[in-house]
Amino acid sequence: MNKKWAPYILIAVMLAAIIIIKQCKNDNETAPKPKITNTDKPKDPATNPTNRDRGFDRRISYLEYSNHAKCRMQCRHISQAEVEEIMRDGKINYNKSDLQNARCPRYAIEGNTKDNQEVRIVFAQCNEKTVVVTVIDLETDYKCDCPGDDKK
Repeated sequence: MNKKWAPYILIAVMLAAIIIIKQCKNDNETAPKPKITNTDKPKDPATNPTNRDRGFDRRISYLEYSNHAKCRMQCRHISQAEVEEIMRDGKINYNKSDLQNARCPRYAIEGNTKDNQEVRIVFAQCNEKTVVVTVIDLETDYKCDCPGDDKK
């Protein structure tokens, strides 16, 4: 073989090696993480060790009540203890839930209170808190005058 071709062969081998190494690196890279739409992050990650973007979190330690929910609870004779029980043990009605809500996913949880009222409670689950949005009695139509009610 002619010594004049040796540098060209060496360069070709090096280029082939570089191409093979780059392809191996691209195969080993991980896929990009899915985009999370619920972007409000907790101030201190140590206080939120569980990822609340994975379904309904039934822990009552995050629970807060909107003024509308408090008014509806009073009007319909539903206690905080009953709301907490429905939160823990109730069944999610996905047809009435809004999991794609821009601010926080909303879960409609249904169940029976201790005095046998059939209720639906809507919870807005954000990262830092879960807000009781409204409380609905599915059998009795109470006449309530709460903030946010439509005037009919």
